[in-house]
Amino acid sequence: MKIIKVNDQVEGGQKGFEIFKAGLANDAKVFGLATGSSPIKFYETLVASDLDFTDCISVNLDEYVGLSADDHQSYHYFMKQNLFDKKPFAKSYLPNGLASDIPAELKRYDQVLADNPVDIQILGIGQNGHIGFNEPGAAFDSNTQEVQLTESTIKANARFFENEADVPTKAISMGIGSILKAKQIVLFAYGKSKAQAIKATVEGPQTTDVPASALQRHADVTIIVDEAAASLLSK
Repeated sequence: MKIIKVNDQVEGGQKGFEIFKAGLANDAKVFGLATGSSPIKFYETLVASDLDFTDCISVNLDEYVGLSADDHQSYHYFMKQNLFDKKPFAKSYLPNGLASDIPAELKRYDQVLADNPVDIQILGIGQNGHIGFNEPGAAFDSNTQEVQLTESTIKANARFFENEADVPTKAISMGIGSILKAKQIVLFAYGKSKAQAIKATVEGPQTTDVPASALQRHADVTIIVDEAAASLLSK
């Protein structure tokens, strides 16, 4: 793993932008995207740049079950507001949170990933070490799956909703096995609340108790952290 320590999210976004720019120059065409607060400055940097994604494909990590694409709390809406409306891709894939047949939707998304192998995958990380919505206990070889969100994840995401009771309890997420198939992975983490998860990811054993520790198996992972998120690293 390569660790890049930055002063703040603005600098972190610039470092992520440099990786994307280099990827485009080397013919990367499929980009795996994440939502949440960690990549927002990265998306702002992309939007402000002259990079052109109109010949590229995006594939998102996850979506809440039960929210429509135009719901303001959906990840479809997040991506449109923060990136797609300003930097369109040739095609953007996201899980369908309103799918009437969830098993069929999981198979559909696995096929999307098979047809569009990800060149660069963006990740955030949860306080419990989750990546995507792969909570502790998720198998390292898992494909797209419906997941039951843990209480800690629901509480962490409640800040985006009017009431905690409004936070969906399930989501569709790329599995850890799906994530690990990306050619290159970039993970953003900021703040002291992420410090323990980063330490466990980088220096701890590979264990399903810390889903992100599976990244130790990957040959090309860059972790972009501020001082607070890196504060427990021993090296």
